[in-house]
Amino acid sequence: MKAAVMYTGIELPQYVDFAEPTIKNDNEVIVRVKAVAIKHFDKGRATGKHYSADAPHEGGRVVGGDGVCLLENGTRVYGMGVSGMLAEKAIIHKDRIVEIPNGLDDATAAALPNAVIGAAMGLKFRADIQRGDVVLINGATGFTGRVAVQIAKHYGAKKVIVTGRNPQSLDELLMLGADEIVSLTPDGEQFKQQIKAIHLQTPIDIIVDYLWGDSAEIILAIIKGNGSFTNKIRYVSVGSITGDVIRLSAANLRSVNLHLTGSGLGSWSKQQVGQLFTEILPEMFQIAAEGKLKVETNRVKLKDIAQVWDLAVADGTRLVVTI
Repeated sequence: MKAAVMYTGIELPQYVDFAEPTIKNDNEVIVRVKAVAIKHFDKGRATGKHYSADAPHEGGRVVGGDGVCLLENGTRVYGMGVSGMLAEKAIIHKDRIVEIPNGLDDATAAALPNAVIGAAMGLKFRADIQRGDVVLINGATGFTGRVAVQIAKHYGAKKVIVTGRNPQSLDELLMLGADEIVSLTPDGEQFKQQIKAIHLQTPIDIIVDYLWGDSAEIILAIIKGNGSFTNKIRYVSVGSITGDVIRLSAANLRSVNLHLTGSGLGSWSKQQVGQLFTEILPEMFQIAAEGKLKVETNRVKLKDIAQVWDLAVADGTRLVVTI
């Protein structure tokens, strides 16, 4: 079969003939792959830089962790791979399959799950989002951030504040449900004053952070209390695009009802992961099929994998390989 394979010592996956994967237990099923989204997560795992993966071995490894595929009976599903997914055939987990509704195209169905995981899991299980909550999404101009805006509104957020650097992308978020935009300025002062004013007017209940770094330090300093009663603030770290380490004042933890946590692989329970496949993804696929959850994709071919692997795509767009 044709596949995108990462080899030791080669920085880009290669389009080559590769042995078909084989089923090893009853919880696995072989599928024909239709579409796979390329995410930062996939790139990190492909090179062994993500904490959940080792470096590729000498014989090569098919890259890609999930995608849209066809079961033997022709049913179109989203599945998580046991073997690499960027190939004509793959092995997926039987208990990690979601049927894709009619009206949802392969590319969109392949692009959505990682963003849903990066948004809904944090909002639902870490932030315990409630109707009427005020939500701040730090770093919302990326693909997952855009999905997070829409999911927060779907879950009943009264107000969604978004931050980012790209003015055009920030304006586009207003059309996706954001209520207020805040630009991440180089010196941070204007950003600080805007967030502070918003928090004074409508206290922020949930912060979903895809950036961490300097902006996280500023936000945490803003919400630090002064001895008065405070609202419960759930701060959820999902990404660390602008820095993996921050300075955190102990006063932040004593002066405000702050619940600081993270959302990612290893942080969820088995029950929560089960709900992802039985409840959350089916719901999000359905509202996407109904046009209520919108994303942009850039479609490319498997044979061009080496050329497109590091392709720069527009802000908020996901690269999807069709097979």
